[in-house]
Amino acid sequence: MRTDCGCGCGGDATRTSVFVRPRFFAGQLLTEDDLSLLVEYTTAKRRLHNRSLYGPGVICGLGVTCDPCGGGTVAVHPGHALDCAGNDIVVACTERVDVTALVQERRVQALGVECGENCGNDADEGGRRYGLYVRYQELPVEPVAPYATEEPCPSPGCVPSRVQEGYRFVVRCDDFEDHRHNPGTRLLASIGDLPRADQARTRDRRLACYADALTAASTGTGRTFRFDAADAQRYATALKWLRDNAGGEGAPSPPTVREMTEHVRGLAAAVARFDTYDAAGQDQLRQNYPDLATVREARGALGTACERLRGADMEAAWPDPLRRTIARAVVTETAARVVPERGDPDAPLEVRMLAQGLPLGHALRVEFRADLGLIRAWLLCRLDLSADVADCTLRHDIATADVPPLLPAPPPDSTEKATVAEVQQIAEAATTLATALRRFLTDAACATLNPPCGDCTDTDVLLAHVELEGCDVVRVCSATRELVLPGGSAYGEWLPKLYRLRELAERVCCRPLPVYRTLPLPTEGPVARPYADGLLGDWPRTGDLEEMLSLLLTPAPGETPPKALHEQVYTTPSEVTDSMQELARLRTQVADLTAAVEGLRAHMGSAQTQVTHLQERLADREGTPDPAPDSAPDQPPDAGAGAGADQAVDGAAEPPTPPVKRTRSPRSRNQKSGETP
Repeated sequence: MRTDCGCGCGGDATRTSVFVRPRFFAGQLLTEDDLSLLVEYTTAKRRLHNRSLYGPGVICGLGVTCDPCGGGTVAVHPGHALDCAGNDIVVACTERVDVTALVQERRVQALGVECGENCGNDADEGGRRYGLYVRYQELPVEPVAPYATEEPCPSPGCVPSRVQEGYRFVVRCDDFEDHRHNPGTRLLASIGDLPRADQARTRDRRLACYADALTAASTGTGRTFRFDAADAQRYATALKWLRDNAGGEGAPSPPTVREMTEHVRGLAAAVARFDTYDAAGQDQLRQNYPDLATVREARGALGTACERLRGADMEAAWPDPLRRTIARAVVTETAARVVPERGDPDAPLEVRMLAQGLPLGHALRVEFRADLGLIRAWLLCRLDLSADVADCTLRHDIATADVPPLLPAPPPDSTEKATVAEVQQIAEAATTLATALRRFLTDAACATLNPPCGDCTDTDVLLAHVELEGCDVVRVCSATRELVLPGGSAYGEWLPKLYRLRELAERVCCRPLPVYRTLPLPTEGPVARPYADGLLGDWPRTGDLEEMLSLLLTPAPGETPPKALHEQVYTTPSEVTDSMQELARLRTQVADLTAAVEGLRAHMGSAQTQVTHLQERLADREGTPDPAPDSAPDQPPDAGAGAGADQAVDGAAEPPTPPVKRTRSPRSRNQKSGETP
């Protein structure tokens, strides 16, 4: 039997890598190697089936009870157990086990160290707790003298001819190894630290609330949003509440802040939808919905409510920073885009976002960029650390996602407007990463349905917990020991959930990859967009995948909790964060300088064209004959005037020729100032 992995990675007898059985034929010379190989093959196969199909634990019997005579002795009744290596441990008759002697033996082996003190037991009460284990062991028996052979170094004396499978009892500290495998453990190994995973998933849900709205707002900014009866009802309800409660002095309480913010958001959405219509459309809306005659009063009520909310304690009202940023954007954007008499016609994107109940402020856009970078970094990190990746194109799709760069934090209450390109880039990146996140979580959840092969280094099987007082056993407990169940201990925790998980897996796993569907918009007429109800409330997790994740991570009654993966958390130092913000500012300055350089290049090109034109005109003029230089003094005065007149006429068509620069002669160049030649 080969017990390594075939690649030099080692192995032990509990993990046979290659099974080889002998093949017999007529006339074959059989040796002890052939017969031993046959025994090893059958034994290794039996152990493989035991540990893979059943797992370690007690199959039946092996009850531990107090000895009738008392003292430090217990009785172990007949039974059958399997250790984690697949060895059968069979106790054929009742055994009286001297626990005190086993404890004494352990003390000797531990060089006098008291096991009970190391296990954290209360020594003052005199009670010590140990675990009573049974251990598989083999003993060579029935020695015989071998016949004389031709080997150069034959074995001296007798050689054992049998191997007796037996057992022995041991006591250890009460810290037995639990071989059960919770499926949530494998899920945590894929998604890592649960709070960090929830951080990425929560930000993804906030972006999901905005994705379709960003697409609708950036596509056709001149389109109107349909105003229907539901908007009219929301308008009337919110205006009535703000009339009765928006006034007053002093900061409102946190519950009042939350309720007032929701009514401000609802009324601002209705007024913003009204503002997307032209004058004729607004007149028609007033005829259809008479309550809209009070739009001016509604703007005033919104202004009063926003002023009062500015002085409120937003952190107390919205402990969650993600919702707090949205609440502040409701106040800032409403005051800037809706409260003015005619709204804000210069910010159509922001007005169209408010019309859907989703404010899009400067601070929120900065956070969206940071959220996209966080989700992408988390996904790439988990793909590097996860060994259960089955979506082969997921890494490429995440790496090629066009995530906008980070921006520095804006000043408080900034109303800087967004651009169509920026909004579309955020929407596309949000939909791409949302799809990638769902694909990754689906892979991680579906991989848990493949239980890992158990491996262990401790082959002792726990039989009971025993408590000693002095030299006497005072209590025996066998209720928490491992039991062999159908499918092995790895399936033991799955039985209450297995059928529901398989039902969900049929609808979630092995399906085509999720694809984001582009929001369909009508080609003409008002755009029908729903109002975002519950934006500032709880964001529920629904669907088959969320139910599957919850079922895996929520322990059932009596179930062992999933083991969290202990990872080193890397935090970005403040120096790096400041450097990233400074880099973002430098990017903006470089973009401005690039635009300025392009403008200078355009001016230089125009100037170069003018110079070329002048050079051509000069070349044409130099081709005409000029008067001789010697005849210049003999010309009459009128000739000079005439020449000046002609030059003036020519100058109307072209600029005058610049004078030729005179150079000094070597003699005059060396002459100093004040000297006569």
